[in-house]
Amino acid sequence: AIPDVQDALYFSGVTYTTTGYGDLVLPRTWRMLAAVEALTGILMCGWSTGFFVAAVSRVVNTTTTRVIEAP
Repeated sequence: AIPDVQDALYFSGVTYTTTGYGDLVLPRTWRMLAAVEALTGILMCGWSTGFFVAAVSRVVNTTTTRVIEAP
């Protein structure tokens, strides 16, 4: 499908981040795999953002609670 490992990693990174330059194109039989990888990248970006916001929110709430309860 892709000639060497370097090109495969490049293609995977570009597809996962949904950049999609189009300079490397898979054969027709493998294109659905690229679509699944792009969808996974979109979902993981949303999940990572949600996780980061939840973690920061928890730290801020803990810090705020400690400041309010301080004598």
